[in-house]
Amino acid sequence: MKKITFLYIVCLIFSVFSLYAQKPKHYNSSEIQQKLQKLKVLGNVLYVAAHPDDENTNLITYFANGQLVNAAYFSCTRGDGGQNLIGPEIRDELGVIRTQELLTARSIDNGEQFFSRAVDFGYSKNPDETFNIWNKEEVLSDLVWVIRNFRPDIIITRFNTIPGGNHGHHTASAILAEEAFDAAGDKTRFPDQLKNVDTWQPKSLYWNTYWWRRDDFQKDTSELVSIDIGAFNQLLGQSYSEIAALSRSSHKSQGFGVTGSRGTRKEYLQFIKGQKAEKNAFEVVDLSWNKIIGGKDINIKIDHLIESFDPANPVGILKEILNIRREVSKIHDTFWKQHKLQELDELIYAITGLFLEVKSGDFTAFPGEEISLDIEAINRSSANIKLKKISFDKFGIGEEYDIELKNNNDQQLSYKMIIPESAEYSQPYWLVKKHGVGMFDVDNQLLIGKPENDPAVTADFLLNVEGEDIHFNKPVIYKRNDPVKGEVYQPFVIAPPVYVNIYGSVVIFANHASQMVKLDVKAGKDSLKGTVRLDLPNTWKIKPLTYDLQLSKKGEIASFTFEVTPPAVQETSIAKAIVQIDDHQFSNSYTEINYDHIPEQLLFNSDEVKFVKLDLEKGDEKIGYLMGAGDNIPENLRQIGYQVDLINDLEFNEQVLDQFDVIILGVRALNTVDRLKYDMEKLLAFVYRGGNLIVQYNTNNSLVAENIGPFPLTLSRERVTDENSKIDILAEKNPMMNFPNKISQKDFEGWVQERGLYFPGKWSDEFVPILSCHDPGEDALNGGLLEAKYGKGNYIYTGYSWFRELPEGVPGAYRIFVNMISAGENHQ
Repeated sequence: MKKITFLYIVCLIFSVFSLYAQKPKHYNSSEIQQKLQKLKVLGNVLYVAAHPDDENTNLITYFANGQLVNAAYFSCTRGDGGQNLIGPEIRDELGVIRTQELLTARSIDNGEQFFSRAVDFGYSKNPDETFNIWNKEEVLSDLVWVIRNFRPDIIITRFNTIPGGNHGHHTASAILAEEAFDAAGDKTRFPDQLKNVDTWQPKSLYWNTYWWRRDDFQKDTSELVSIDIGAFNQLLGQSYSEIAALSRSSHKSQGFGVTGSRGTRKEYLQFIKGQKAEKNAFEVVDLSWNKIIGGKDINIKIDHLIESFDPANPVGILKEILNIRREVSKIHDTFWKQHKLQELDELIYAITGLFLEVKSGDFTAFPGEEISLDIEAINRSSANIKLKKISFDKFGIGEEYDIELKNNNDQQLSYKMIIPESAEYSQPYWLVKKHGVGMFDVDNQLLIGKPENDPAVTADFLLNVEGEDIHFNKPVIYKRNDPVKGEVYQPFVIAPPVYVNIYGSVVIFANHASQMVKLDVKAGKDSLKGTVRLDLPNTWKIKPLTYDLQLSKKGEIASFTFEVTPPAVQETSIAKAIVQIDDHQFSNSYTEINYDHIPEQLLFNSDEVKFVKLDLEKGDEKIGYLMGAGDNIPENLRQIGYQVDLINDLEFNEQVLDQFDVIILGVRALNTVDRLKYDMEKLLAFVYRGGNLIVQYNTNNSLVAENIGPFPLTLSRERVTDENSKIDILAEKNPMMNFPNKISQKDFEGWVQERGLYFPGKWSDEFVPILSCHDPGEDALNGGLLEAKYGKGNYIYTGYSWFRELPEGVPGAYRIFVNMISAGENHQ
């Protein structure tokens, strides 16, 4: 019995995830009718791939809304190793953005979302390389855990297991899915999980064969299961492909906005193992109540319920729903009992027009703080509903009531509670501990697989509905009114009592001179007193050693400036900003991620920043920077003393451009900046007149300009993923390798994630290749850094990943980038 109860709790954890910072969902009669139909269906499907954006939203939409099974996507990673088209965030912060984009997508296509602990470390050329960095057994364990909890009847992979010609993460995800298909049902595999869940054996495994739907491939599809995902859903008023396009368009950080399609459109599934279906993947699965003892009578009652539903009077079926709810409560299948009770309670909430909300007066609170909560409860139907209790079970507190919720009579209540001193901060659970290159460090088994943290505080409303006690859980939220956006929901979070931020993600010392380093301290509580210091190894000199801190109001910010003198030689150290309050030390930073398409996210990382003393010589060139997809390079260059102006909004006439010595195009500018379709020629003319133009990496498709250089230059998809790959200097006498810094092999040490990507594949004789590198066992790629003289000026194309290396404070990357800036006619 103890195990069954725990299994119920685990199932609840895995079946319910809430975009708790978004506006509450209100159901119209068509959506209610759709949910009534879903009551009849007992089936699950799990889609497995590697990254955010790998999922086939067409299939997830079709299964969730067409076949009405529970459809979920398991992504091995959170996409933290990719690029960002909407802002400067990369790595962990980008992973947070893409996690929320996936959750937004699932809220549209009605799917569910799971993750493993694997870190997206960038492009991988084969699964062996992937598994050398991921802990394969741990990722497999995560997938098995999700399968045993979610209990999919069918598993579908986006990719196949054949290495070559595919991202290594992609192939690895398919390999993991095949192994997990067998391991989930094997008691000898990951036996520790069986303390909480039972084994589960899916019926079938399929590969979603993505190329068979392409017009340029004529393949025999007779042995494949075909699915028309273009069918129109009368209740939802859209085709599945139209809904899927809205879901897909949630991946904004990757620029994956798509237009909905109409008409017949086929997807294909190729059988891999298990029980093979002929026409419908679920034909080998009993999706009805007949598979549940006592389920046949429930099925009959649901049929009658559907027939009785009147869209003009939804609440008219309330008593029938309550009767079915009592019957479902009696079944012994804990998994389906929990799922169907949840669906029934959601229907009760919908047909009665219930609105239950708890909002905090502020969006943060610290452990030990008393908070004021405003509670709203309203019943907008003729049903007899009474509010009996509101409790906050996580903290063991609450209050009893005896309030009749009369039709459309809004009840406004207030409540005060103290956040326990033991409450954990609302830091994303996978970022609480420092992680390595390949895996996040999460040791709580019940957290693994979850897409995000549970709400910081949840209110449990106990209502009596027509004589039946029913619990409704609602997250405590923060809500404000924006004069433009209107009602805006934010997550309520438990936060540190104080935050400290060092300016910049890395602090660069380009010479021996001291530098003034600024800290901001923000109060997370009233009446804050303590001291502030900057902690560095003793090779660095700091003045003063400490400051006294006194802030009177929550949200107040004080700035402190430390004079830091670097060591005499090149050195990279970790600095930590520390606030001391009584006997407690705090070093949590405050990072806000705010985009309109996802809930606002707050991160409270330990504020550790790289301090880098460079052995660097540089000129005084004036730089114009055209931002592309988003990067931090302008700020990185300012830190070492350059004047950098953003030029995206400037007129590209001769007078404007010629005020700059160097113009740099940000990453993927030629993919994302539409004006370059016309203005690239003006930039090339700037080169001809004597300017220096540096073009950073672009992808080889969706280029906005026909000519990306002064001479023929074609981009490829080639990349070097091994950040430690040997670099050969092909043009040792080239000024870029000698002025103003002499470049050696040492300058290619300590790089992160990759060498470079989308290197040029072909170029005319006017270009001079400067560097060459390659991944193990592959041919040399010479196009990572190309230079061409054009008129009086200099043109450089580079595919090396400066947008990763400079924000990470890689010394050699700065030295080479400075040499690129100083390249040109005057330095021959």
